[in-house]
Amino acid sequence: MAIGNNVQAGNVAKEIIATDLQINGLVQDIRSNCQSVDDMNKVNQKIKEQMKITQTRISDLERIANEQDKETDRLEILKEVESFRKQLSSTQTSIRKANLSCKMAIDRSERESLFHGSADPDLRKRLNKENLAKTATSITDNLMSLNRMMAANVAQSGLSNQVLVKSSATISDTHEEFKGMGGVIQTSRSLLTKYNRRELTDRLLIFLAVALFLATVLYILKKRIF
Repeated sequence: MAIGNNVQAGNVAKEIIATDLQINGLVQDIRSNCQSVDDMNKVNQKIKEQMKITQTRISDLERIANEQDKETDRLEILKEVESFRKQLSSTQTSIRKANLSCKMAIDRSERESLFHGSADPDLRKRLNKENLAKTATSITDNLMSLNRMMAANVAQSGLSNQVLVKSSATISDTHEEFKGMGGVIQTSRSLLTKYNRRELTDRLLIFLAVALFLATVLYILKKRIF
């Protein structure tokens, strides 16, 4: 693969993979270790930072692809870019599901705690409403942020697809030009073969003419001397 032969592209790809692993680890923390909305928000902040790093490095990899001299190398690296963007989109979906699952678990735990730990019904209702409102606001904010990130990712994927289509068209045109050049080369080869044959025939005729001339000279000398 071209990305394996390009040291710079290979290093960027390794960084993207490492960051993705860190994000998946944080997603796992949301699923298993977050006991409150505050804990979940802290983990989400770390995830957002890592997601920004991943998007930046993917853009860097796309820039490296467009700097390649060989069209085949450029297309190969752009395929890796598209693969990383699809993985990023899948990771965003996992983050959203993990947040929803965690928030539902936190909400259920808080409700159980309120109903079992407070004897004042009015206090239970008020605290429950406050927690539900806080949870709903947090869910909305996170979903809006993730939707914006996914929209940006979809737009970048569309641009990459356009680049791939243009590059494929360029390769097709180049292939047709090579086919035309192949026909010209074949015709030139045939002409050179004919020329070589004609040159051999001319040499043979010249040799025969010289031989005839020498034979004539010898014949004349023989008649006059003897």
